[in-house]
This record gives sequence, C-alpha cells and structure tokens, in this order.
Amino acid sequence: MLLQIENLMKSYDGADGPVPVLRGVDLQLDAGETLALTGESGSGKSTLLHLVGGLDSADSGHIRLDGRDITGLDDQGRADLRRREVGVIFQQFNLIPSLDVAANIAFQARLAGVNDPTRVSDLAGALGLAEHLHKYPEALSGGQQQRAAIARTLMARPRLVLADEPTGNLDEATASEVLDQMLGLVAQTGAALMVVTHSASVAARMGRVVHLSQGQLA
Repeated sequence: MLLQIENLMKSYDGADGPVPVLRGVDLQLDAGETLALTGESGSGKSTLLHLVGGLDSADSGHIRLDGRDITGLDDQGRADLRRREVGVIFQQFNLIPSLDVAANIAFQARLAGVNDPTRVSDLAGALGLAEHLHKYPEALSGGQQQRAAIARTLMARPRLVLADEPTGNLDEATASEVLDQMLGLVAQTGAALMVVTHSASVAARMGRVVHLSQGQLA
C-alpha cells in the first residue's frame, strides 16, 4: 500500500463558524494503481487532493505515504514532498511565462537537485513537445501547455501523481490524447495516480472510481 488516508478531517472558517469540508475520509491506494475521485462541486475533492499533495494541512486524521505519516509536515517538509515524492498536475497549467518549455519541464527537478537533461528530451519526445522546447508558454496551445505541465510533474519520478481536472481546459479530442499520454507515462514509472474529475469518460479510464459526497466517501 503506497497511500493510506485515515479519518481525515478538514474545515474552513465561515461567517458563522467552521464549515466542515472533509468529514472522516478513509482511502487506500496501491503503487501503480489509478483512481478517479468524483463528486459534485463542493464535495471536498480538491481539498482532499491538496491535503495529500501537501498544499494544505488537515485538522485531524492521518495521511501515510509508504507507511510514513506526512500529515504533520511543516511548510518546508511539504515542499520537499512535492519536489521528490508527490507530483501535482492542475487544471490551470501554471507554467512560468518567462521560461521556455525546456526550462519549465526541468524547473521542479532542478529545485529537487535531480534534473536530467536527457529525461527532459525523453519526456518532451513522448509528449509531442520535442519541436517546442525553446518556445515560451504563450506560443503553445492549451494541449501543449498541459503536456509541458505533465512532463514537469513527471521529471522527478514521483511515486504518487495527483491530477486535479487535468483535461478540464481542453477540447474533447485533445483531452483524450493528453490523457492517453499521461496514463502511459505514469504507468512506465510505476507511480500511483489519483485524478479528481467531473468527466465520466476520464473516470472510466481509471482502474478504480470512488465518489465523495458532502465530505465523505459514498
């Protein structure tokens, strides 16, 4: 078991007091497994993803990665987690406008001290970006920008990949192609993949689907 979530709770401050978002979530994910997390807007899907990815901290409960409790990590510890062990792909591509594609792909791996120019070339080739490495994000289509974001996430060979509506900004044909490429590359690394999605077609491509409703797994 790579990921184990136990009784995870999270609330946010509202005008009338705390607003519960996650109400005791339990979830497990094995290495190499792919999982779709579905649910209506406001059900807590992105919050759960952000907690697992170290983008926020839980109120209580436990998140264990390969048996190590990562729930109580400080800001630096969570940043190190994202650089080395957990990769996050967002709906908004979050590329750095002042860096070309090659530098964007290498960015997080450089921060982690594991950059490999050969891997930049290999990932770019696998994602159809080999001819675009010296272009800047503004010169790319939406699909190309998301491919660059996927390559950046996979550069450090994370053990767990989290994707929040990764094809939400793409047309149907491009979304299908990008999803194919992402699944293929993640499978090559042996990483686990958790995808937050509203798309039935995306969910159908995952090995397992779980549904979140009002902060609890249905």
